[in-house]
Amino acid sequence: MTGTDDHTPEREHTIAERERLADLLAGLIPDQWATPSLCEGWRIREVLAHMTMPYRTGPLSFLTGLIAARFSFDRYADKAAHRDTARLSDAELLAALRDNARHPWRPPGGGAAGALSHDVIHGLDITEPLGLPSAPPERIAMVLNSSTPKSFAYFGIDLAGRQLRATDAEVVVGSGAPITMPAKDILLAVTGRRALPAN
Repeated sequence: MTGTDDHTPEREHTIAERERLADLLAGLIPDQWATPSLCEGWRIREVLAHMTMPYRTGPLSFLTGLIAARFSFDRYADKAAHRDTARLSDAELLAALRDNARHPWRPPGGGAAGALSHDVIHGLDITEPLGLPSAPPERIAMVLNSSTPKSFAYFGIDLAGRQLRATDAEVVVGSGAPITMPAKDILLAVTGRRALPAN
């Protein structure tokens, strides 16, 4: 990664989001780590294990695991998250996030925007069930404004006839009769974490 890449807005927000989440999670008690997240079948600790998986998984290990999962990334990610929470303590998972705040990982084909999206979306999977503060609206807006119809299709979301407008950031998603809500709620809706509002 070049020095220029290190100072893109997406990169700086990714670092800030990891640091923000690490600070929030440092205050959790054991029962909170076991809280069901917005990711079905995952507790808070499994989400964090998934978020930090790229920091401890090399390309060969990843490929081997993906083959074993019959090339289903979702199946691989679920197995890896449960495996890692079985062998790593909550404190070790938290340290993996804090110690790798500046890690250059990017999802394949996703670039800097993909890394930011990954951390902000999974951050909401953690903070929403715990009633903790979400990422700031401008950070969420950066994620939404870098998304494409293909991004939404991954989550099985059809925005036909809906235009979602943020009340707290410069975000407009979709077309149709405008529906206003905070940027956070738009991101939760377009990623399938919350029901889409009616037209």
